Amino acid sequence: MSFRADSTRADPAGAASSPTSDHRTARALGPWASLLLLTTGFALSQAFRTVAAIMAAPLQGEFHLSPQQLGLFAGAFHFAFGALQLFMGIGIDLHGLRRTVLFASPLMVLGAAVSALATSFPLLVAGQVLIGVGCAPAFLVCTVYIARHFPAERFAAVSGTILAVGSVGMLVTGTPLAWLIEASSWRMGFWVLGLAAVLSWVAIALWVHEPMPAAAPGAPRESLGQAVRTFGQLFRLPHTLGIVLFSLVTYASFVALRGLWLGPLMMQRHGWSLVAAGNLAIVLSVVSLIGPPLFGRLDPGPRPRRRWLFWLSIVGAVLLAALALVTRPAVDVALVLAFGLLSGYMVLQYPDVKNAYAPAVTGRAMALFTMAMFMGVALMQWLTGAIASAAQAHGVEPFSAVFGSIAAMLVAGALAFRLLPQPASVTNDAR
Repeated sequence: MSFRADSTRADPAGAASSPTSDHRTARALGPWASLLLLTTGFALSQAFRTVAAIMAAPLQGEFHLSPQQLGLFAGAFHFAFGALQLFMGIGIDLHGLRRTVLFASPLMVLGAAVSALATSFPLLVAGQVLIGVGCAPAFLVCTVYIARHFPAERFAAVSGTILAVGSVGMLVTGTPLAWLIEASSWRMGFWVLGLAAVLSWVAIALWVHEPMPAAAPGAPRESLGQAVRTFGQLFRLPHTLGIVLFSLVTYASFVALRGLWLGPLMMQRHGWSLVAAGNLAIVLSVVSLIGPPLFGRLDPGPRPRRRWLFWLSIVGAVLLAALALVTRPAVDVALVLAFGLLSGYMVLQYPDVKNAYAPAVTGRAMALFTMAMFMGVALMQWLTGAIASAAQAHGVEPFSAVFGSIAAMLVAGALAFRLLPQPASVTNDAR
């Protein structure tokens, strides 16, 4: 099987050709309507993965958590989310995205209930693992749907729009969650998100009808074993290593800031209240909504896109390094918001990955990328938690150590992306 990137044919309506009865149903609903319903699951995933920034203080108070334990709590979701991407990608390619998301999503509801009822730290972590598994296909199904039902030249722009729409989930874990916690408790936050997950599942079950991609005439159906071997072959391609190493640190740098350390930073470094930190979190979330559609529309094409990804990552690392060194409240707020706006450039990774692999393995290629991205989030949150604990033990301001280490990791990932072998689509474009 060839793994080079090929163009995807699209019909005049903008949807990839797949002449099945289910496809006619999906087109009757409209590709945008189906995509937006799938995005509700992604929005919930965004909310669940960023609760730690606002829940950190009450959880530390109730369970007496160390910074390292707090990092483990935040990282458990992302570890489970990332570890399941391989299986979610295979499930999408073999059984369709609708079946895959409907099978996994109930675990999101179960995990929310376990978290809300948790009486110990291990139960709290177990709840996060279940939520991570339930959310695992959330954005992957959106990217595969876009690849199958929208013209190739619109992939970056549509992905950027969906990233922005789905990131509305982060708004919930700003001021609204802070108010809810102060009025009730952190447990109520999980109950509310669990109810929203039920509504999302019902909506997708009722109204999303996405067909399987049309197979070549006479082609045998791919078995599970063949699918796993095909996934493994992605690792044999020389350009995969650079993509994976870069993916480990990009989104992780944003989630480490917004999803874990923002609340503690403002509350412990500057003495802000929980609601004040929540207000900043919601402003950061709003600012971060601007970047993905903006950079998606500015997508310059394969070869310059990779230069943009490298240099914008370096700029992001500079902002994080400044956040480590400067301790004035106004400057910290400005740096946080600047990084949130800049983080939208990460949407360019999606068309980069799509162009690097053949359409037949789009689901698995996106799954590999998403797996690396969220395993990176889990590792970065766990590692920065350990770094913060070590810094405190040695009398060093923990946030300087945390953000300095994130900046260093982002630079290392960008260098790997720039210096390791490039995909054939990029080298061919350069000729």
